[in-house]
Amino acid sequence: MRSDLMKDGIARLPHRSIFRALGLTGEEIKRPIIGIANSFNELIPGHMHLNSIVDAVKAGVRIAGGTPMEFCTIGVCDGVAMNHPGMKYSLASRELIADSIESVCMAHPFDAVVFVPNCDKIIPGMLMAALRLNIPSIVVSGGPMLTGRYKDNDIDYSTCYEAIGKFSKGEYSNQDIESIEEEACPSCGSCSGMFTANTMNCLTEAIGMALPGNGTVPAVYSKRIRLAKEAGMQIMKILSRDIKPRDIVNTKSIKNAIAVDVALGGSTNTVLHLAAIAHEAKVDFPLEMINEISARTPNLCRLSPAGPYHIYDLYMAGGIQAVMNELYKNSLIEGDALSVTCSSISDSIKKSEILDRSVIKTIDNPYSHDGGLKVLFGNIAPEGCIVKKSAVDPSMYQHKGPARVFNSEEEAVQAIIGQRIKPKDVVVIKYEGPKGGPGMREMLAPTSAVAGIGLDKEVALITDGRFSGATRGASIGHVSPEAMSGGPFAIIQDGDIIEIDIINNKINVCLDDNEIKSRLGKWKAPEPKIKEGYIGRYSRMVTSASRGAVLE
Repeated sequence: MRSDLMKDGIARLPHRSIFRALGLTGEEIKRPIIGIANSFNELIPGHMHLNSIVDAVKAGVRIAGGTPMEFCTIGVCDGVAMNHPGMKYSLASRELIADSIESVCMAHPFDAVVFVPNCDKIIPGMLMAALRLNIPSIVVSGGPMLTGRYKDNDIDYSTCYEAIGKFSKGEYSNQDIESIEEEACPSCGSCSGMFTANTMNCLTEAIGMALPGNGTVPAVYSKRIRLAKEAGMQIMKILSRDIKPRDIVNTKSIKNAIAVDVALGGSTNTVLHLAAIAHEAKVDFPLEMINEISARTPNLCRLSPAGPYHIYDLYMAGGIQAVMNELYKNSLIEGDALSVTCSSISDSIKKSEILDRSVIKTIDNPYSHDGGLKVLFGNIAPEGCIVKKSAVDPSMYQHKGPARVFNSEEEAVQAIIGQRIKPKDVVVIKYEGPKGGPGMREMLAPTSAVAGIGLDKEVALITDGRFSGATRGASIGHVSPEAMSGGPFAIIQDGDIIEIDIINNKINVCLDDNEIKSRLGKWKAPEPKIKEGYIGRYSRMVTSASRGAVLE
């Protein structure tokens, strides 16, 4: 056993003494030692209940003959960090999470690890750590939040942002705002729409690193506790068969995850995270692969912010397993991919059927015949940029208009709320990428402001930063290379005509090559916004969004 490195033989007598000080008996020390990576904190609704999930995991480990040992990781709430300097630290925290878990698990050589995340950067950070360590692992999340209700309508976290714009237009009263604030986020769990956290929890099932139900069983259900116990027991089976994360996560499973992602119409942030996960798995991840898979995979779900349904509805309709079975029956995913069930994906999903065809469409009656995510390429994004097509009104699939250029999120929000943006405009937000931000902030505020003032079907936004999973509209992010790196995105000026063609995967500024080259020759990089501390180091080490914004 790997844990023998810290407990076996006379030379490890001092180490065993430390275990005794922790209250472990000799029998517990002899058993396989299972690390439990717990991201509990009192900062994030998705994490406030994780101690109960971890207690259930520990019970499962003990039932199956192992000894659980818990340690913690950090977590940032994107909702609280949104639209102020704190958001610069959100994506960057993913690397800290992966690094900290690697550090603990190398210093304390566990035989296997159970990862307990729930929100945006914690899930991919833990998956990256699992693949980097490559010891038997399983993920069990805290589950999704229940949906809020207001005036007979389902509401969620994104409703709050759109309410700001409606309030500014006089459509909502102070009482409306107070009621929405009270009801939008009604329970513990990851915010209830198909935002980044829930997309990643769903994809953790699809990629094979979590048991069925991980993405959709509500956080407050006792079934979530039972799932956690099953994960604790299952890790002992995975250990006995010596199944490692890189046995599960490979080109085949990543393609499966992309197929499920585009069928769900998941968050654009998943592209960043899947690229980073592939990097740790030593698997190539060309962005063109997303378009190839999306072209043949129908969009089967329209969950908030793209539609009226939420994760709870997806759960009641059959969950991720039903989506996967529908894809598998139509040869759109590889059924022989391995999962933490210790069997193939096809074995895990064969009994799962769609229970509500208004929530999960069938292949022969989809929302669209291609998937919910698109990668666009062109002279302002030679390495690509990302749009959630399923959250874009069809009238905006092809759009041409003048650029309104801003060098920060704050500048853009002021212009939008001040109603200085007009129909047909293309809002361009530069210097918000991994290096330029630094930290590649999510920008829910400008996109929600556009939706709130009723221009989401008339105005496009383009940025080298990124958007929240709660964003809807023609919001195009991850422009690569970013402006701070001297990519052609940096030279766009007010009034330049931008042409967007989501149908044909194209995005261009209407300038000839000579003009672009001339402007680039005169361009000078601005001073870094932050030079010190972790985020200063991050900005110097981080790679392009097209490569997952991993560190080098």
